[in-house]
Amino acid sequence: MPTPHASESRSAVRILLRLWPYVRPVRARLFTAALVATVASCVSLVIPLVLKWLVDGPVTGGDPAGVWLGALYLLLLGIAEAGLFGIRRWLVARPLSRVEADLRADLYRHLQRLPVAFHDRWASGQLLSRATTDLMLLRQFLAFPLTFLLVNGVTILVGVVIMLLQDWRLGLVVLGPGIPVMILCALFERRYARVARQAQDQVGDLTTVVEESVLGIRIVKGFGRHRSQARAFDELSRTLRGTELVKARLLAQIWAVIVTLPEVAIGAALVLGIVRVADGALSAGTLVAFLSTALALRWPVDSIGFLLAMSQEAATATERYFEVMDEEPESTGVSGTGEPGTAGAGAARTGETGSGIAGGGVRGSAAGAIGDGRHSSTPTGTPEDGKRDPVPASATKDGGHRPTPAGTAENGERDSVPAGTTKDGAHRPTPTGTPEDRKRDPVPASATKDGGHRPTPAGTPEGGERALVPAGAAEDGGHRSTSAGTPEGGERALVPAGAAEDGGHGCDPVGDEVPAGGVRERGSVSVGGGAGGLRFHGVCFRYPDAPSGSPPVLDRVDLQVRPGETMALVGATGSGKTTLTALIPRLHEVTSGRITLDGEDITAMPREELRSRVAVAFEEPTLFSASVGDNVLMGAPDTAGDPELERALGIAQADFAHALPQGTRTQVGEQGLSLSGGQRQRLALARAVVGSPRFLVLDDPLSALDVHTEAAVEAALRRVLDGTTALVVAHRPSTVLLADRVALLSGGRIAAVGTHHELLRTHAEYAHLMSGNPGNPGNSEEVG
Repeated sequence: MPTPHASESRSAVRILLRLWPYVRPVRARLFTAALVATVASCVSLVIPLVLKWLVDGPVTGGDPAGVWLGALYLLLLGIAEAGLFGIRRWLVARPLSRVEADLRADLYRHLQRLPVAFHDRWASGQLLSRATTDLMLLRQFLAFPLTFLLVNGVTILVGVVIMLLQDWRLGLVVLGPGIPVMILCALFERRYARVARQAQDQVGDLTTVVEESVLGIRIVKGFGRHRSQARAFDELSRTLRGTELVKARLLAQIWAVIVTLPEVAIGAALVLGIVRVADGALSAGTLVAFLSTALALRWPVDSIGFLLAMSQEAATATERYFEVMDEEPESTGVSGTGEPGTAGAGAARTGETGSGIAGGGVRGSAAGAIGDGRHSSTPTGTPEDGKRDPVPASATKDGGHRPTPAGTAENGERDSVPAGTTKDGAHRPTPTGTPEDRKRDPVPASATKDGGHRPTPAGTPEGGERALVPAGAAEDGGHRSTSAGTPEGGERALVPAGAAEDGGHGCDPVGDEVPAGGVRERGSVSVGGGAGGLRFHGVCFRYPDAPSGSPPVLDRVDLQVRPGETMALVGATGSGKTTLTALIPRLHEVTSGRITLDGEDITAMPREELRSRVAVAFEEPTLFSASVGDNVLMGAPDTAGDPELERALGIAQADFAHALPQGTRTQVGEQGLSLSGGQRQRLALARAVVGSPRFLVLDDPLSALDVHTEAAVEAALRRVLDGTTALVVAHRPSTVLLADRVALLSGGRIAAVGTHHELLRTHAEYAHLMSGNPGNPGNSEEVG
């Protein structure tokens, strides 16, 4: 995490003025407190005048009654000064607590709204130090230095005027060190600002080490690394100590100068004053009053050093605070034209509607379309003239029909797909207009969830044995968008992950020709409102802090999870599975392409609505310092109660919660470390399903469970997944078998889609991942 240091040209005043919106609501009390403190300080300057009267009058004249009266005046002035300073403290205590609370609350709310990419970059200790140490410094500045820089300035000004009126010659002697002191203070400010920033950043680093050691105490103890952790802590602690000593040395130097020069000036004024009194040019009372005034100004002058130091620390704390507050939060509404991550997210924004109908009223292809209305890829099998043959309709869940892309034969011509049977037993009509020279081979139907049939992948021989399907071929015989450079014969050339055939990266916008008028035929695959379920359209993703020109993590991912379908996502470690799932709730923004839920672009939804539709269970289960019930119900609306909690616990096989000391009201502790890994994972799964979401994203949800618990959870999950559109990251065959279909993610791209058994037979890499056997999985050899 970068921690920028104080700029050489920064203005502490300008930085501190950024606190004004927080100070403004309590400005009346703060100004009143400053006024009271100024009056109290000026009262102290009246005491020397009383002493002058006392020396030149009652003392010189031998009047005991006058001496007692003068003593009474001095006592009353001292009581008034103390009382006024007490009132000042009372006036500032409550409002400054409110200012600090408001600053901390705003910081916390802002941290919750910042994107995940920000939290990936920043160490948690740096954020904690800003929320604690820095805000404490700001409260101290507002309570003391802010007031007394003003009060002491007024006091010094009034005191200098009084001294000059008493004897201007002695006044000039005392004022002599003023110019050197001001120059030294300016130099001190700049040097101290740099060191103060360094020290506060080091406090954040130290906080990070402490937090990591506490959260990872099991690892530290398990591997016997307490000594190495202690050494790391000691090293940072010594570094911080060294920086604090530099601060102390600077403060000592400026304080020595500020204290020494005025003391020398006062001594010189005392000698000169005695000479003048001996000559009769000055009364003894005037000299006593002058020296008393000069001594009364000692504290305001001496305090300049540490008041400036505290002000610089407060300016540094303000700078660090607003470094976080100035970060751009996630938008709460829909994404605009210029929002990052919406490049290529649809047809031209002007005139585009959520249903995918262009401004002219004709449905556009929108799949992978880029902002100017061009399209990044044309479905394979489109004839050279841009026209598309009629495409048969496949049955949707409600008995309706949706267009299904037809397959592409190896010779570039389109194979015909026979009429299938819909779920309600009706006969799907064969598309008209099929040329006679394009014969349709019979394709066996594979069973769907409810016992109906869906087309199996094209290219399956009549005997039922499945042939190898080229990358990009859809199971229903259609053809998914493939990378540029796919040979005419359908065999895909080897391309490095993330690179396009022309040497560029796949995330670069790829245009194709659109028929005249910019509208595709109605037979084209639409990604508008008619496309149900969860769908990825040419999605590319590269982390924002990735080096320029680096390959994307995800490269033109095209994938559809049909309504009510469960899709397993399988891939080697580091292939981008978790990243892909994080794009659905917009924890990260896509670099290009788009994602739709039931045909609606997720960037067109308010984030709150999107995340109410999608529930996520991450690979690392995270629990909070709350009760079991509160942790689970975080995934449900506020109206949810015990019935929903019990249902979710039952699905996740988390009935162990009832055996805890206080049942579901038991506090699980920080990070839920009082529970086992399997128990935490089951509670995280319960949290994902408690709200009965329409879309469910599970990132390896059963990895920490034993075989028997896993089987029980899978049985319960099947009932939940039956009515939910789900994407499940899976590493084991038992989890894969929960899914209707499987997508293989390889090198940031979807390499194959099919059922588990189909991919085992036809895709060597998938078979290798499922078997766990070492060795080269190969590319195209048939397995089993």
